[in-house]
Amino acid sequence: MEQPIKEFTISRVFDAPQEVVWNAWMDPKLVQQWWGPRGVTNPTCEWDPKPGGKIRIVMLAGKELGEAAGQKWPMNGVFKEVTPKTRLVFASSASDDVVGLVLETMVTVNLTPVGNKTKIDVRFAVTKANQKAEFAIKGAEMGWNSQMDKLGEMLGG
Repeated sequence: MEQPIKEFTISRVFDAPQEVVWNAWMDPKLVQQWWGPRGVTNPTCEWDPKPGGKIRIVMLAGKELGEAAGQKWPMNGVFKEVTPKTRLVFASSASDDVVGLVLETMVTVNLTPVGNKTKIDVRFAVTKANQKAEFAIKGAEMGWNSQMDKLGEMLGG
């Protein structure tokens, strides 16, 4: 992989066993509940977590996001690696009806048991982007942190 345009890693410890956290990443109905930053819902959430499995999520900005309310942010992707209970790797892309591809990313999720809790490390890397991607790139780390907050809340912690 070439040098990423932007990359960061988010680490959290969730007060839930590894299997419970893993299932939150495996079940499309659960992913639909926590995916995206606060104020975003996912009217479309197709999530097939197996090598070569497809991802299609359409995030919808709610009224709490002010001027962005009503905007739809589609994401497509494919799972590259799925190692039960410990690791997910997927490539994804965001597109726009006007300009087409806006950005491509690679996400690696590692889960490690810590007693009866689970440490999660999410590495996010933007691998390709056009000028329209600036807003998404600037907000990516904040968005992923918000998304991990929502996952933690769903897991009961």
